[in-house]
Amino acid sequence: MKPVHNKEKEHFKKLFHQEHIDQFEDRFKILEVFLQTEKHITAQEMYHLLTGNGIHLSYEFLKQTLEMMCRYGFAQKRKFQDGQTRYEHRHLGQHHDHMICTRCGTIIEFKNDDLERLQFEIATANGFHMLQHRMEIYGICAGCQALRAELIPLSNAKPGERLIISEFVGGKMSQMRLMSMGLREGEQVDVITNSHQGQVVLAIGYNRLSLGQGLARKILVRPVSRN
Repeated sequence: MKPVHNKEKEHFKKLFHQEHIDQFEDRFKILEVFLQTEKHITAQEMYHLLTGNGIHLSYEFLKQTLEMMCRYGFAQKRKFQDGQTRYEHRHLGQHHDHMICTRCGTIIEFKNDDLERLQFEIATANGFHMLQHRMEIYGICAGCQALRAELIPLSNAKPGERLIISEFVGGKMSQMRLMSMGLREGEQVDVITNSHQGQVVLAIGYNRLSLGQGLARKILVRPVSRN
């Protein structure tokens, strides 16, 4: 347990006893398990974590306690792009920002003193008194980038290549159009022609299919391993 976590537990005991909060022992168990995880955790995930540690409390009691922990400054709520409410530690005097992978959902915490100072300077230069702030950077994490490096858009494929469709990108309309043409994730295709300007002609089994470059760019493919 980190020293800061021991301090948090002492503050929790003092404050909750001072406020005469009921069922203190059960609430303290929730705090202890919460401090053991460094994740940005949902209430449902927290519930499973508690039961996995042999602590059986009602979901409603857990939610109430998490709300209390936020109210008294031991936790804070976050909502990222997926819309789920997540809870993370709130250690006094500490601040960090987040990078969120839009592919796998990984949340990475980071702190940069130069960035913090620049934000304060920008606020001051505009006559703005900053009370608090948060930064969320959305993109693709290193692990997903390594995976993506193996994928290419179909528009970049060469004639004669045998490929497997890994995924579709773009909007729902494009994906529905591709599926209506008989294309599916996991489907194996052979590239017949591709001038990188006109049509991409594919063979899917015994069928031929012609796609424009725009649609071909929305299909990510990977090579079929050949023995």
